[in-house]
Amino acid sequence: MLITYNEDAPKKATSLTINSDLLQKAKAYKINISKNFEAYLAEVVKKQAENQWLEENKTAIEKQNERIEREGCFSDGFRRF
Repeated sequence: MLITYNEDAPKKATSLTINSDLLQKAKAYKINISKNFEAYLAEVVKKQAENQWLEENKTAIEKQNERIEREGCFSDGFRRF
């Protein structure tokens, strides 16, 4: 599991600018804006971290895929399907 941030870190107030109608509707539905934004932002950060990892390891992944294509997988002899 990729850990992208410390969930136990203290909260910090920040300022956001969002569509006023959207804010009004969210408040009308009693949506916890901070909680929902934090969950969404955590997903965005996780995706960015995954993309960065893939980019940083692109060459190694390509080399490994080439080796498997050329030599097969180490478990090929053990497969029953």
